Amino acid sequence: MDPRSGARTLRTAGRVELLDRRTEQAHVVLGMPGLARTDERRWALGVLNTALGGGMSSRLFQEVREKRGLAYSVYSYTSSFADCGLFGVYAGCQPRRVPEVLKICRDELNNVSEHGLTDEELQRAIGQLSGSTVLGLEDTGALMNRLGKSELCWGEQMSVDTMLERIAAVTPDDVRAVARDVLGQRPSLAVIGPLKDKQVARLHESVA
Repeated sequence: MDPRSGARTLRTAGRVELLDRRTEQAHVVLGMPGLARTDERRWALGVLNTALGGGMSSRLFQEVREKRGLAYSVYSYTSSFADCGLFGVYAGCQPRRVPEVLKICRDELNNVSEHGLTDEELQRAIGQLSGSTVLGLEDTGALMNRLGKSELCWGEQMSVDTMLERIAAVTPDDVRAVARDVLGQRPSLAVIGPLKDKQVARLHESVA
């Protein structure tokens, strides 16, 4: 049990699930326990997620796609529930590139876990997350989803101004702390695609 959030600690670290399918590309997901939806660190995790894999300027997009052209789609994401959560990284790539893509993703996760974000990355992520929050007001579906989720999950309506204040208040220390707690965990791995026997051992080693 995490005393800061009341969330249960999930003991699924290091699992590897491989599904051999004759697909054109391999679908790769690294996952680890995240934060419950009531955890106050969720604001810092949102900023971290945006900087790490939340858009074209994110680390994963730049390192995996722009610099090396190894994947068309690569991003990170979070899911939060009543007493637990998930942090994940997805990439779709050529099957033979899976070990290389995994190594880059693991290196970036470890780097951010140890050193956090640069000041430039932090400010860019705060701006991007704040902007997407405001733009969500223009979409009726997104607006209704936010209102409904607020009532069901928190029992109150948080104003957009308050949300923007919470996002803007995230500090480098906040991000470093949540990065250490979440990204510092041993991840689990799931891969769907045409897998060769020699790849299987390397994939198991990639989350060791």
